[in-house]
Amino acid sequence: MKVTNPFAVIGRSTLGGLRATGHLAGFVTTAVRHTLAPPYYPRLIFEQLLRIGYFSLPVVGLTAVFTGAVLALQIYIGGARFNAESIVPNIVVLGITRELGPVIASLMVAGRVSAAIAAEIGTMRVTEQIDALTTLSTNPFKYLVAPRLLAGVIALPILVLIADIIGVMGGYLVATQGLGFNSAVYIQNSYDFMEVSDVMSGLYKASVFGFIIAMMGCYQGFHSQGGAQGVGRATTNAVVMASIFILAANYLMTSLIFNEGVTPL
Repeated sequence: MKVTNPFAVIGRSTLGGLRATGHLAGFVTTAVRHTLAPPYYPRLIFEQLLRIGYFSLPVVGLTAVFTGAVLALQIYIGGARFNAESIVPNIVVLGITRELGPVIASLMVAGRVSAAIAAEIGTMRVTEQIDALTTLSTNPFKYLVAPRLLAGVIALPILVLIADIIGVMGGYLVATQGLGFNSAVYIQNSYDFMEVSDVMSGLYKASVFGFIIAMMGCYQGFHSQGGAQGVGRATTNAVVMASIFILAANYLMTSLIFNEGVTPL
């Protein structure tokens, strides 16, 4: 019976991970370079803005309103234990604009958009349409990747801003219609507590998340192989990788933006 050397397994896994990281870093570098340099394709960029932004509005809006509603309800239940029910509008607007709006909206868009991009480009890869673009002297990065990256970076902050508004309104409806809050007082408390930096931090995050969503879809699609099964794997991997990178980037950006003045106990 052959015994597998555990160090060999660890070594192969480590080398495989480093190889995949190198491929991804090289792809990102090439994609960013082609995205920042002309020529551009305005028609393709506008088309991707519609696909990523406009057509994602229903799912983002529904997710935001229920997120704000359940957040208000949970904060009220928790605050009632300490006779602090009045903090509901403050925490709802803070939680939605800083964290839940950008993260939840981006995860929903990742499930919709990353999968669609990976499936579209992956199908083009396995049917050799990308090779045909190269034969026709059309750079695939300029034609396929750059419009999607630009659209993702532009569309996600707009979606998140809309999600912030809808999410805060969801909390407002639950608080005023179901928890007995005064409408004018709730709105005034939300307005007084909210700062521009809270909203802008969420929009900064959204731009990075939009880049991640589009990049993961393009990367997985470009490297798909093996026919229909390969396209299916690329679609799944795009959603999983985009979601993981969004959560990791959210933690890093939160640490960088809000770490000032935080002292350990």
